[in-house]
This record gives sequence, C-alpha cells and structure tokens, in this order.
Amino acid sequence: MFPSISLAQEIGLAVLLVAALVWLVGLGHMLRGARFHRPEPRAVKGITGIPVQRTAAAHPMESVELTEAEEEAFAGLIRTLPLH
Repeated sequence: MFPSISLAQEIGLAVLLVAALVWLVGLGHMLRGARFHRPEPRAVKGITGIPVQRTAAAHPMESVELTEAEEEAFAGLIRTLPLH
C-alpha cells in the first residue's frame, strides 16, 4: 500500500480505520434512533432527571440519628459554605 511503512504498520492502520468506521456507524445509528424514538411526554411537568424526594421514613437505612455534637458540627459546616 505505502512503500515507506512496514507491513505491521499497514495492518495497524487498516485495523484503526475499520475501528473508526465501525464507531461512526454505531454513532450514526445511536443518534438516528434517539431522534426518531423520543420518549412519550410525561403527565407531570418538571425536571425528569431528578427523582421524587421520598420521606425520611421511607426506609430505615435512609436516616441517621446524629448526636448533639454532630448536629452542631454540621450546622457550623453549613454556615461556612458560600451562598452563591
């Protein structure tokens, strides 16, 4: 193919080109599928990527009892955060 490169380099170049073509074809299929197969609109308007917040009593592993010192330390930490 190219007289200035070795056979191993030619094979590597061919493999790289085939991998790039396979990637482009897959990307095209993915983008075309996303464009034509949009999900149904939900009945609830709003941000769909954020799940609905559950109550603290939803599962016992989702809540932790803090000691008074831990609550004070947490409150001090929150006060140091910027308000931006």
